[in-house]
Amino acid sequence: MTIPERQFEEYVAEVSEHGDIRRGVPLPLGTYESEGGVNFALFSRHATRVRLELFAHAADAVPVRVIDFDPARNRTGDLWHIWVKGVRHGQLYGYRVDGPYLPAEGHRFNFRKLLLDPFATAISALSAWDFGLARGYDPDAPGLDLAPSKIDDAAAMPKSVFTDEHFHWQDDSPPRHPWARTVIYEMHVRGFTIHPSSGIAHRGTYRGVIEKIPYLQELGVTAVELMPVHEFNEYQSTGVDPQTGLSLRNYWGYDPVNFFAPKASYSSAGGLGQQKLEFKEMVRTLHQAGIEVILDVVFNHTAEGNELGPTLSFRGIDNAIFYMLAADPRHYRDYTGTGNTVNANHPVVREHILTALRYWVVEMHVDGFRFDLASVLGRGETGKLLANAPLLERIAEDPVLGGVKIIAEAWDAAGAYEVGSFSERRWAEWNGRYRDDVRRYWRGDDGMLGLFASRICGSADIYSGSGKGPEASINFVTCHDGFTLNDLVSYCHKHNDANGENSRDGTDANYSDNYGMEGATTDAAIEAVRKAQIKNFLLTLMISRGVPMLLGGDEFRRTQGGNNNAWCQDNATSWHDWGDLVLHQDIFRFSCGMIAFRRDHPVLSREQFYTDAEICWLGPQGGLPDWADPKQQQLACLIHEDAQRAILLMFNAGIDSVDFSLPALPPGAEWRLAVDTSCPAPQDLFAGDQAPPLENSQTYRLHSRSSVILLVRQRVSAEAT
Repeated sequence: MTIPERQFEEYVAEVSEHGDIRRGVPLPLGTYESEGGVNFALFSRHATRVRLELFAHAADAVPVRVIDFDPARNRTGDLWHIWVKGVRHGQLYGYRVDGPYLPAEGHRFNFRKLLLDPFATAISALSAWDFGLARGYDPDAPGLDLAPSKIDDAAAMPKSVFTDEHFHWQDDSPPRHPWARTVIYEMHVRGFTIHPSSGIAHRGTYRGVIEKIPYLQELGVTAVELMPVHEFNEYQSTGVDPQTGLSLRNYWGYDPVNFFAPKASYSSAGGLGQQKLEFKEMVRTLHQAGIEVILDVVFNHTAEGNELGPTLSFRGIDNAIFYMLAADPRHYRDYTGTGNTVNANHPVVREHILTALRYWVVEMHVDGFRFDLASVLGRGETGKLLANAPLLERIAEDPVLGGVKIIAEAWDAAGAYEVGSFSERRWAEWNGRYRDDVRRYWRGDDGMLGLFASRICGSADIYSGSGKGPEASINFVTCHDGFTLNDLVSYCHKHNDANGENSRDGTDANYSDNYGMEGATTDAAIEAVRKAQIKNFLLTLMISRGVPMLLGGDEFRRTQGGNNNAWCQDNATSWHDWGDLVLHQDIFRFSCGMIAFRRDHPVLSREQFYTDAEICWLGPQGGLPDWADPKQQQLACLIHEDAQRAILLMFNAGIDSVDFSLPALPPGAEWRLAVDTSCPAPQDLFAGDQAPPLENSQTYRLHSRSSVILLVRQRVSAEAT
């Protein structure tokens, strides 16, 4: 008997699961669209029940649909999953997860708390998010850590948004600048353009960055490093400015509530998924301009804080898995200074972080990451630094992440300091010692000559021992955390009174000077010194081997009024005042010129340490420097570009002028002046072939606190001209 063949479509229809609610599949975690519906998947090992709630509006307290997961049908191992028919793009949703509320065992489940999906790729904007309503415990009940809160916070919680991944990238391809050609510009998306002086239509947004791309191109940077754009609560701070009485805000954003969702308030188009599309438009347009996008990412902690913090997502989903708990599990290990530490080397959490990184590369097309307090990611569950931390190795070796830049802030808040030895060779590092040593040299501190020389040569004393080259050194003089460049030469002390902590916050190790008066001044002599010092720092940064990072606004003397910890200042203290660009056009011109000088002289940025044949060190009298003299503050080096061309760098951090003896020239060559930071614009910097020849080929006078660049070039005959 022959059994007739069955039509495939009919066969599928016969055996397929039907209905508006189906079993679903456990992977991928998060949400994905399939067959006219959406699959929802969530990890929780210790949960006893999970509920999915769908909402019509972001501020709704009551869902339009409630779907309970059947533990027998909608659970595979530790993964809860369900498929729901008819869910469309823009759908708002949240989870409720039940289980034991036993802080003494590390569990803090509370079914009354609406939770964000840890894999949500967008979170609805909320004008004033009150974390107090999201507390998982009852502060008024006896036995604080044993009493769960009875407050339902759905109306006060933002909602996860189901979003579409479709986007027309228009054949976008990453610029993939090698480290040797990279110049990083650290910036805050909102602060970059929110000031009325920015002169653009979409201030403080991703689109605002697009509008300023011609400016970034003129400056000459090849990458923007964006301060945190993962969703965070700017209303998290409860502090008040004692001078104005105004509430302070979490401006910097180093307290993520989610690792996948771009910040909604940085979108000019809306916060129901539009933020993701606008972010992609920004990346695509930056790439078209040849500019890479590096994200400052915070995977070491979350905004849920310590045991008194809010229950927003991870804590309510599986607290004992996602966080490092203390010996008494009611408390958290805190290696971040924020109250909690993500349990980054737990296999589940490690995979979560890797999935987030891959998402930003594959779906959002970013070009790299700077990892905040990266040493935390190398700690095991007991807090001990691991010799070969699994997460750090996985990030370095992950095939999806193979083409992106990875940068570590190679320290944490618990004493780890791994600059020069962080993980494997592929990791670049913020070189905090470069910052400190260059500042101290130009301030005129004793004993800095040898350290300064090492820093401008790529810090071989720091990196060569671990097999890394100068490309591992992210060189910076200033960054978001600390003084701006203008304030570095205008203040001897921090002025953080507006932060509401009596100026106890922020570092005291600024290595700064005001050169005669604290703060802004009209004294011409003081201003001349400050301007020369700013140029000295900019020149040093751009001639140093390694990768230069410029703090946004330093190119036109942005000031924070001496505040060196402006994390809570979402106001004119932190914003870019574009009027300063007009006032300090000379510094902007110098910044552009030095970036161009670096680009035009590749010998300065090669990804190898200098050899003895490439560089020759000189003192003012022409012989070797007196490295042992702690009072010596003058230094020169001759760098050979090829057989006929060379660069002479001369530095004088002292308060007296010094005549430098110039090396003998080869036949037919002459000295040309490229840069002298003691001169007013435009005589301070000459571009390309405009560099004039020196009349005196024997000596050159370096004025106090100045630096000079001379070029060896073949003499141009009168007939040729």
